Amino acid sequence: MQVPLYQAKAEFFRMLGHPVRIRVLELLQDGPMPVRDLLAAIEVEPSNLSQQLAVLRRSGIVTATRSGSTVVYELAGGDVAELLRAARRILTELLAGQEDLLAELQQSEMTGGAT
Repeated sequence: MQVPLYQAKAEFFRMLGHPVRIRVLELLQDGPMPVRDLLAAIEVEPSNLSQQLAVLRRSGIVTATRSGSTVVYELAGGDVAELLRAARRILTELLAGQEDLLAELQQSEMTGGAT
């Protein structure tokens, strides 16, 4: 039985729903990185990073190549980087809207009026 598209999308976004995974994807936007560099940039326990990298690898979003004892990760395609850029734009708009609302509430408090 085929999974409905909306369910597949929900599972995809659930897979992305971890701060370490998002940070890894952000770092990999700049190009391939060895695990040691990811570990230094993210500052989590090696086992935690390994677990999150495994989730990303299983999902097909990142690929890993081994060169000697070094494992290098990279994004599997440019669409993931575009998704992260879109998320940044959406969050910027949402936060700007909240800032406008906050300013309006503060102005209302200072004038003693109700908006």
